[in-house]
Amino acid sequence: MHPGRRNMPRRPMSRSACSPRVALAREVERRAPTIATSKWWKEERQGVFIDYNQNAKDRTIASAYSVRPTPDARVSAPLSWEEVDAADPADFTLATMPKRFAQIGDRHAAIDDRPGSLDRLLELSARQEKGGQGDAPWPPHYRKQPGEPPRVQPSKARSGARVSKYPLIEVSRGKDKKEALAGLAKWKKRHPRIAKLLEPADVLVDQMRGRSSAWYRIRINLQRVPEKLRPRTPSRARKQV
Repeated sequence: MHPGRRNMPRRPMSRSACSPRVALAREVERRAPTIATSKWWKEERQGVFIDYNQNAKDRTIASAYSVRPTPDARVSAPLSWEEVDAADPADFTLATMPKRFAQIGDRHAAIDDRPGSLDRLLELSARQEKGGQGDAPWPPHYRKQPGEPPRVQPSKARSGARVSKYPLIEVSRGKDKKEALAGLAKWKKRHPRIAKLLEPADVLVDQMRGRSSAWYRIRINLQRVPEKLRPRTPSRARKQV
């Protein structure tokens, strides 16, 4: 589904209040806590991340009918509500979209004829701010904003800052994603009992950026693993690769 983004307000350059987009993501998480998350840090996520920062200033957003970088050239397809449950992304490609468009027309043709109101969303944002829920971390290339929380992973926070509530362990590093995943596979072979207890959301794949190149690391969230089975976190995680 592609909501009417043209009716959404642009994020201001600086703010200390709770952003409406952040408020919306938190409300989705509140209503569906097992399948959605608004947590910015990957180590805190469980479920689908509602990425509010994709609507931030200067961010590009994939428009309807844009071709995605997949081998079958999938196309970003607007859907009716009736199509959502049975829709398969593989059905919407560069090869199939012209026929679909010819049969049903443009699902977005009347998008500007039915504008929605943001009043309730702004009220929700104000309530969250009043309740102590302020801003969320901005992407790293933005200037630090007033009222923004620290841009530091909870597990790496210094004394006095937030501490991660999840038991994380780094198990693999690699110069590319393939190499990092190979290290993960080796780690799982060494710890088969633990591997059986993990869910897909427990495997955190991070692209890290150095001064001149990028590399990958993989961390495991051991929250589903009994403490007696958890491997000891090494002083230098890269030794586990």
